[in-house]
Amino acid sequence: MATQTTGVAAGPETTGLVEEIRVAVPEHGLRHDMRAVSIIWRRELIRFRTDRLRAITSLIQPVLFLFVLGTGLGSLAGRSMPPGVSFKTFIYPGVLAMSVLFTAIFSAASIVWDREFGFLREILVAPVSRASIVIGKCLGGATIATFQGIIFLILAWYADVPYNPVLILTLIGELLLLSFTLTAFGVMMAARIKQFQAFMALTQMLVLPLFFLSGALYPLSGLPVWLSVLTRIDPLTYIVGPMRHAVFSHLSMPAVFEQHLAPGITWGSWLVPIWLSVGIVAIMGLGMMLVAIAEFRKTE
Repeated sequence: MATQTTGVAAGPETTGLVEEIRVAVPEHGLRHDMRAVSIIWRRELIRFRTDRLRAITSLIQPVLFLFVLGTGLGSLAGRSMPPGVSFKTFIYPGVLAMSVLFTAIFSAASIVWDREFGFLREILVAPVSRASIVIGKCLGGATIATFQGIIFLILAWYADVPYNPVLILTLIGELLLLSFTLTAFGVMMAARIKQFQAFMALTQMLVLPLFFLSGALYPLSGLPVWLSVLTRIDPLTYIVGPMRHAVFSHLSMPAVFEQHLAPGITWGSWLVPIWLSVGIVAIMGLGMMLVAIAEFRKTE
């Protein structure tokens, strides 16, 4: 901590005496901002580790989708699936994305909770930049959500998805990117919302449409025009597509079936490359994080 010494001359009656006043000035710089990011990140991990019920309940819904919905609808969709590929294999990438969807967005709810109980004000008056607080929250939520997705990856055997090292690493990288973007989205919303109930209601209204419009449960080809447009403006679409492509590229099936079940994302007649699709998700995440930083700088 830096100190500043100020000499003050005394009056005539105290001639020759000098009083030294030491003023403590908090240090501020990149090193302290990085330390703040680390502290916020670790706080999120500690809160998640101590809340075991949250870790369990966040996995129940994707497990139900895979085991119950995948098995039930598989009896109807079985005829359109290629030999050796089940409907559970088709929906697995989408359900895998769902396993991080709720955890990532809801991790930002702690901001609203801290605001209601006054803890956020203590963080905001700390001698660190507001950007470090937002970055720490985004990284913390992304880490927790990715860990949830890795746990769900253990169930890949049930969906007949091979445990290929390249495939697993690819899926983990895409999960990390998706988790960061969704957490940034949640932090952006929580930056201005003051009531916990309002935040939960808003996220509940947005989460399921994001999931169902991503093509997680159906192919993106042959859709009505209005539904096709909605799927293309859903950010989740641009990560579910590459995840499904990664899974199907490690399966043995005729090319005609792969083209039908994983046709890729198109804008009109143009096929969006995988790298551009992933880049769109990354740009969205960085953009929403910058908006969240701007909103936090307005917060008193």
